[in-house]
Amino acid sequence: MFKLSEKGRGIREMFDAIAPRYDLLNRLLSLGIDRRWRTFAVGQLQIPPGGRVLDVATGTGDVALEIASRTPESVLIVGEDFTQGMLVHGQKKIAQSPYRDRIVLVNAPCESMPHPSAVFDGVTIAFGIRNVVDRLAGLQEMFRVLKPGGRAVILEFSNPSSRFFRGLYYFYFRKVLPFIGGLLSRRSAYQYLPDSVLEFPDQKTFVGLMAQAGFGDLKYFDRTFGIATIYVGERPK
Repeated sequence: MFKLSEKGRGIREMFDAIAPRYDLLNRLLSLGIDRRWRTFAVGQLQIPPGGRVLDVATGTGDVALEIASRTPESVLIVGEDFTQGMLVHGQKKIAQSPYRDRIVLVNAPCESMPHPSAVFDGVTIAFGIRNVVDRLAGLQEMFRVLKPGGRAVILEFSNPSSRFFRGLYYFYFRKVLPFIGGLLSRRSAYQYLPDSVLEFPDQKTFVGLMAQAGFGDLKYFDRTFGIATIYVGERPK
């Protein structure tokens, strides 16, 4: 049985605390741009009729619902998250959607998935890989559960390459975001966000980590001046 580290338990407790306001804050703090990023990311999947998709760190189910809206009715989506509070709110959203019979939620960490090997045609994770304490182990698990030829799509915040835009971005992340987050939710959680983004490896380094986990045909797409990046990799056939 997988045991979370002290850091992992702290991250889980933090997301449990902000779960009730998570969706509202995401929309406000990203000005709604996160929806376009998710749409682009889901568009990178190649899911056949009757296929299965795993959305890791599903949170309140935004990506799982996006996948359901853009795939045939025969496609099953599993949303997985290690934070129970997020899943509770996600289940309410899914129950009110037309896709409630196609999405199943599972409480589990990325580093230890309760799924057999080679069962999913696609795996996604949006704004979650930076919260995985052992990222290589998490990527290896994503690789393990993918079918040969299956595709992993990872959406994550990045650091803009433009020096001017990076300065504005850092000011917003370090000053404005924690202030707004503190008014509506827990300030410490939105202080963690910029810290975790600044600590996250650059695009080429992260692609190298995906290659180390076994993924091939790797590519990435920067969005909105490099604020976010979508990484795509396949399990070789």
